[in-house]
Amino acid sequence: MDCPLCSLPPEQVVWEDDRCRVIRVDDAAHPGFCRVVWREHVAEMTDLMPADRQHLLDIVMATESALRGLLHPDKINLASFGNMVPHLHWHVIPRYRDDRHYPESIWGAPQREGIAHAGAEAVALARAIEAALSPRSH
Repeated sequence: MDCPLCSLPPEQVVWEDDRCRVIRVDDAAHPGFCRVVWREHVAEMTDLMPADRQHLLDIVMATESALRGLLHPDKINLASFGNMVPHLHWHVIPRYRDDRHYPESIWGAPQREGIAHAGAEAVALARAIEAALSPRSH
């Protein structure tokens, strides 16, 4: 099997546990873009047991919370497609009104040149994800 999400380069991983990992996507037009990737090669949310589904969604929400706190975007987009790579993952994308594609999807037609916003440092993002997962933050 040739799956790009099964064999990720270690430098992309920002946070991980035994079930999933958060990676930064190299996208200059959309800094802060992360993917939450389920560690096992499964295609759909319903392939997971209920507790695993909840765990994955908790990590997606913690990643969203961390990005909101660090980057203060105008909006966060969440998406789970897997059409091209049928390995369960969620896109967590900070969006800004002046980004290249807003208000369209980042996969749509560019709307303007766009302003480059700063991304999050990996260590700060990992700490913010951990903080969002702590029992005190729920």
